[in-house]
Amino acid sequence: MKLKLFKKFFFITVSVVAVSLVVLMMILSVVLNDNFTESSYKTLKECCVQISDTFENFSTGESSGEFSNIAVSLSQVSGSDIFITDSHGTILMCACDEWQENGKCMHSSYIIPKDIIDKVGEDGRVEINTLGIYRYPHYVSAKSISEENNYFVFATKLLSESRNLLSKISKIYYLWALIPLAFMFIAIYVLTYRLTKPLKSMSEAAKAMSRGDFSKRVPVTSDDEIGELAVSFNMMTNSLSRLESMRKSFVGDVSHELKTPMTTIGGFIDGILDGTIKEEEREYYLGIVSGEVKRLSRLVNGMLSMTRLESGEFSLKPIRFDFYELLCTIMISQEQRIEKNKLEIDGLDSLESVEICADKDLIHQVIYNLVDNAIKFSNVGGKISFLLTENKEDIVFTITNTGVGIPEKELPFVFERFYKGDKSRSAVKNSTGLGLYIVKTIVSAHKGTISVKSKEDKFTAFKVVLPKEN
Repeated sequence: MKLKLFKKFFFITVSVVAVSLVVLMMILSVVLNDNFTESSYKTLKECCVQISDTFENFSTGESSGEFSNIAVSLSQVSGSDIFITDSHGTILMCACDEWQENGKCMHSSYIIPKDIIDKVGEDGRVEINTLGIYRYPHYVSAKSISEENNYFVFATKLLSESRNLLSKISKIYYLWALIPLAFMFIAIYVLTYRLTKPLKSMSEAAKAMSRGDFSKRVPVTSDDEIGELAVSFNMMTNSLSRLESMRKSFVGDVSHELKTPMTTIGGFIDGILDGTIKEEEREYYLGIVSGEVKRLSRLVNGMLSMTRLESGEFSLKPIRFDFYELLCTIMISQEQRIEKNKLEIDGLDSLESVEICADKDLIHQVIYNLVDNAIKFSNVGGKISFLLTENKEDIVFTITNTGVGIPEKELPFVFERFYKGDKSRSAVKNSTGLGLYIVKTIVSAHKGTISVKSKEDKFTAFKVVLPKEN
């Protein structure tokens, strides 16, 4: 069974913390052990030096009691065993209490091995050893205390003392580490839960979206990167939900668009073939059939243009032409519609010629769609205004029409594919919602921009900025 992200993150974090503490304790143990070893050897060496400095009186038989007292004091203060041997390893004197009372002790019955005597050097350090005396290893320091190397002083300290100290330190370390560790584990648990909960919610929402349910949203519980991710995810869900709604609406509209003219065409043609429609009426009905065929053609061409633009199959074929001349040509083609709606054209006759290097056919489609929309959505007796300016690098074309306008909340979506405004307000109920999407795609392909401003029941203005060279 696969571990959930929460468990993985929590256990990995806890493991890293635990391992770090253990490694830290190991390092601390090594450092403390080295320090304790150095300190022990330094103390033992000092004892050997002190004994060596006072050995002359002992060797001449003078003040032997004082020398013995010094050795005992050093042994007690340093917590070490101190004894003097001859060159054969025989113990001549010991600083322990038993020797002071009886003149002999447990140490005096042993002889230090000759190989250890021979290894005594200038630094006084002897490797950790039992000296053939002790059951457990000791730190050992030794020094020759006569010019002829006939006598040696040994100072030893039990190795387990450092281990006991390290053991106590370890217990204190782990005991006091438990309290912050407990708080740390609780904090890690809470943090891990907070980090993974939004991800779990996103996973559930994504699974729901795969089933076609776009209703789930991720709660935004923080303003950090996770919160930003949740906000972005919700925005994506909203976009997908809107796109899915548009897609369904588009499929329904296209189905209706195709069905209605095809039914009309089929009905009239059947009427002509079976004689139901009289011969003198055939021309009229064939005109209706022709209009429906053209309507179907526009719908199919729009869908084909959208598919071609989305797939990236088209490539620009820039040529140099007069933008103003192209605009006038399109306006002349719409003269009947303009007169029928009694529209006032403002600013067209005052525009000046502006040359641009671009794909003329695609720019024609852009201007045509914008002019077509302006005529469609202008109120009867309304006004369409034009503005065309240029600077060193770009031309700026603005077309404004009076009419119903676009609600402010819908402005961010007008260039999305399949988007159509409120049908109850729309002057053209059977729009496929592809025109402005195609316009923006073409403008973007020319490295230009298009924007829209509108005020409900007042006006709508589209502004196109195109580079002069492409």
